[in-house]
Amino acid sequence: MSTENVSAEQLRQFIERIERMEEDKKGIADDIKDTYAEAKGTGFDTKTMRAIVRLRKMEKAARQEAEALLDTYKTALGLTD
Repeated sequence: MSTENVSAEQLRQFIERIERMEEDKKGIADDIKDTYAEAKGTGFDTKTMRAIVRLRKMEKAARQEAEALLDTYKTALGLTD
């Protein structure tokens, strides 16, 4: 892209939008951290909660595949009940 094709105003608007979103993202990350701290304070295990959040983000088939692979590895290492 040559410099004569760059609109300084349009570029500035994109940069400012990204900066606002980065600020929003930091605020949300702080809120998430506070929520985990609150949950921990009431006795919940946050490591397990984070694992559940990760699992819930996954598609059902991908989650089933990951769980099956984990079970296979656990069996191979003698970690099953």
